[in-house]
Amino acid sequence: MIATHIIVEDAGRAAQWYVAVLGAEERQRITLPDGRLIDVELWFGPSKVVLADEFPEHDARSPKATGCSSAVFYLDVDDVDLVWERALAQGAAVLRPLADWFTGERDGQIVDPFGHRWGLTQHLRDVPHDEIERAAAAIFTTDT
Repeated sequence: MIATHIIVEDAGRAAQWYVAVLGAEERQRITLPDGRLIDVELWFGPSKVVLADEFPEHDARSPKATGCSSAVFYLDVDDVDLVWERALAQGAAVLRPLADWFTGERDGQIVDPFGHRWGLTQHLRDVPHDEIERAAAAIFTTDT
């Protein structure tokens, strides 16, 4: 198993958001004497994500501090429209609108209030691999 450790501007508030909006389960947290959180363990089904506050003295900065995010976290859910609307109502911004994709998924991307990118997706139907390859080539290939 690979667990992801992400840095956020306010790990306590972020944990509350991920629980309320994305359905995470918080299992533990470690608070340092100065009040900063070094470990907030969240579970999204069988996947673990650990949050921590910023620690600039250790070069651990959030996307809000750096101005960029280098990853997209994909979350498969049973009702993507419901989670999507809940995320937007709670401060997420649309990066790529929710839509039905040629891959058989209903999918879109948001940026959460803490600067992290999330792909929210729901499986709609099975699509043969060769059909996905043809559709991807038609969409992403450009004539030069």
